[in-house]
Amino acid sequence: MEHDLVVFVPGFLGTRLCRDGEDLWARCGERLIGSSAAALAEVALPPGLGDAPPEGPFRLDADALLQVPDSVPGLLSCMGYPDVRAALGDPLDAQFVPFGYDWRLSHRLVARQLKARVERELDRWCARVDAYYPDRSDEPRVILVCHATGGLIGRHYLECQGGRETARVLVTLGTPQQGLVQAARLLAGHAVPGDAGLGADVAARLNEALRDWALDLPAVVEMLPWYPAVRVETKSRERQITDNRYPVPGLPGDAVREALAFREEFRSAHDEHRRAGPLPYAVHCLGSVGFPSPETLVLSGDGSRITDSLTGPGDGTVPRRSAVADWTGTDPMLWTGFRNTDLAGGPALRDAMLAIRAGRPPGGALAGDEGIALHLPRDPVAAGRPFVIELLGHDLPQRDLRTFMWRSGRADRQPVVFRPYEPDRYRAVLETTPGRWVIEALVDRPKGRDRRDVTVVAV
Repeated sequence: MEHDLVVFVPGFLGTRLCRDGEDLWARCGERLIGSSAAALAEVALPPGLGDAPPEGPFRLDADALLQVPDSVPGLLSCMGYPDVRAALGDPLDAQFVPFGYDWRLSHRLVARQLKARVERELDRWCARVDAYYPDRSDEPRVILVCHATGGLIGRHYLECQGGRETARVLVTLGTPQQGLVQAARLLAGHAVPGDAGLGADVAARLNEALRDWALDLPAVVEMLPWYPAVRVETKSRERQITDNRYPVPGLPGDAVREALAFREEFRSAHDEHRRAGPLPYAVHCLGSVGFPSPETLVLSGDGSRITDSLTGPGDGTVPRRSAVADWTGTDPMLWTGFRNTDLAGGPALRDAMLAIRAGRPPGGALAGDEGIALHLPRDPVAAGRPFVIELLGHDLPQRDLRTFMWRSGRADRQPVVFRPYEPDRYRAVLETTPGRWVIEALVDRPKGRDRRDVTVVAV
């Protein structure tokens, strides 16, 4: 396996989207933070695009992997991939393929693009592999490593686009195998909760801008959750978003049907293959249950309003209920102590990849951050208004605690002062300017780290 081609597929937000060399999404994201109503117009897609590639002014160049933290308020974050090659076990330049793509587009379309890229790169690598691995026992295949929603693309490529014929291993990192409840909130116009402290007008403006933009993004529609992710206040049973008795208010039926079609296409292809025999490739899925994650959407008793969201154990983005890849017919889960945003860049992934590339099974419980966790308010928060951050961990001052914050994309860091208020619990009160900010806490003996990002919006 050491001689296999290593292909990395980032998740949503994980590729820079550019026009004429300018990072257009970054510019539009800054406008959104500045509360511009038309902030996302330049990164929108035409209605009804489906699985077709965008043309003319809607087309953007997938420039390179994201290197700095980014986020869509109320949906998800990406910390970037500055160290991903090292995390993948340092494959040779010639055998490492970072697959950048336009993350707005249908996962079906991107899976077809991935197929073409892998076929081309594998042919290239097969022609060169003798110079690097002359004593190999077989011909190179593909180790496909996918972060977050990139895993939806990877599995669709394998099962629906013929990729299983060349794959040796699929590794997913925090993939929402059963979707995200955050996508339902965003598409229903409730991405930013009313209690975020922004004020009703600012929250409503953000929600409207995000919903209008996301409704035409096939990738967001295809993230809708398929586990029972809806709870009605007066009922005991959890429901799926397809339950016609209690439809999610504001969530278009067309979006639900499109998401269902995408899911069923994968399931149908996989079931047909499974009847012919077991998977011809191995599957390993890294996840976490150490961080509260959005899990359930709560409706009023009459089903007319979204009243709340409930959390469950997960990786801070994907709840455990969605992270488990039940379609494999095995137990492929490898549990770590990392958040979703850090799964593609930490020692947990490197340890697993070194084992996989050496032909060994990775361990069932991998190394991760120990005994330290940041808790931030609901994203986003208002500029110029204080907000509270909490830090949890045992004996942190004696473990050389260091805490910092910085604006995404900038090098200057400033310390954050946390003060104890209960045993093993610490609190800091911050107030800052509009932008995307990263807060990081590090300790030693044993080493641990947690990072969170927060979007600060002008009001």
